[in-house]
Amino acid sequence: MRHIALPVLTGTALLAGALLAGCGLAGTAASTAVGAASEAQQAQQARQTEQHVLQQVQQAQQQAAQQRDAAEQAAQ
Repeated sequence: MRHIALPVLTGTALLAGALLAGCGLAGTAASTAVGAASEAQQAQQARQTEQHVLQQVQQAQQQAAQQRDAAEQAAQ
């Protein structure tokens, strides 16, 4: 009986280890998915910030052009 019990215990230990490892992998996969979603959200926010800054730059350029035109007309 001892010859049968050892392989059964070894198999049980391997199964338990595999299940625990599987849980760890599932947790890692879930963590990776959450991290990827967070990175995607940050990328979206960065694009929105970039668009906002570009709009502000364009507005500043337009205002500067209008001020130059007004100064040139006043000088004449």
